[in-house]
Amino acid sequence: MRTTTVRRLLAATALLPVLALAACGSDPKIAGAAGASGPAATAASQDVVSGLAKSDAVAALLPEEVRKAGTLTFGASFGAPPTAFYADQATKKPAGIDVDFTDAVARLLGLTVRREEAAFETILPALDSGKFDVGTGNFGVTTARLKTIDFVTYIDDGQGFAVRKDDKDVQPVTDLVQLCGLTIGTGAGTTFETTLNARRNVCTDAGKKPYEVKAFSDGGAVLTGLQQGRVDVLMSTINGLRYQAAQEASGTRFLGEFHRLDVGFAFKKGSKLTPAFQAAVNQLIKDGTYERILRKWGVTDSAIAESRISPPEHP
Repeated sequence: MRTTTVRRLLAATALLPVLALAACGSDPKIAGAAGASGPAATAASQDVVSGLAKSDAVAALLPEEVRKAGTLTFGASFGAPPTAFYADQATKKPAGIDVDFTDAVARLLGLTVRREEAAFETILPALDSGKFDVGTGNFGVTTARLKTIDFVTYIDDGQGFAVRKDDKDVQPVTDLVQLCGLTIGTGAGTTFETTLNARRNVCTDAGKKPYEVKAFSDGGAVLTGLQQGRVDVLMSTINGLRYQAAQEASGTRFLGEFHRLDVGFAFKKGSKLTPAFQAAVNQLIKDGTYERILRKWGVTDSAIAESRISPPEHP
């Protein structure tokens, strides 16, 4: 899977400056196994949302039919901390960054959340069909997605890489050519997969062996593949990989940030829900709830100054 030549190449690139090269998608499922104990469970037990009351000014921005119905259906992808996971597998109690922001916004809007779990790769298409009103899954705002999806941003996450902790050969990735000859594991249906597949030519153009991409629908299988040596590198969200690496049992090492990306609630293009959701997120920022949610999950470096509707992708 890996040759001596590739090892030397990767070691030699350690001091290259970090470049933001690729569009980033999100798959919270590859961050590691969720559980009912440890740091994730401790964070999940902290309630920073239930004290919020409805804001009439914010709720007034909702379409009248939504205010009357009082309920929205969220298509939600669940996997591992800190994005969205089950704090207690027995009761299927949801927890995580996405869950707290969803619940906080719903309280300000005076709405009840009907949360339906769905596979990451199925949520965005289901918005267009009307199955879901809103999608959550740490969805990154990309140029390609903006063609069919509207977003209301609430954090800034992005794209990163991780390896086994005992692997000292692979250094922070600054160019995909560094991955030539290696096998990369990532989530199915993500823009990580799309980006990797679209940029395979960087290796052949450089006269090197192409990297191999293995995409998994099951997040646990990605981490297992790395631990068992069936993949060399993981590609996923910055927050997810950083959290995973902090858990001793994962045996992984975070290689660092590769490309930052806004993350937002996802809506069908042209949805009339976006102004109300934007106002709600900005109210959370103003009243301090926003900072408390980020601090709870240890992701304060993902803060945004204000929520925006469908901003352009980060360069």
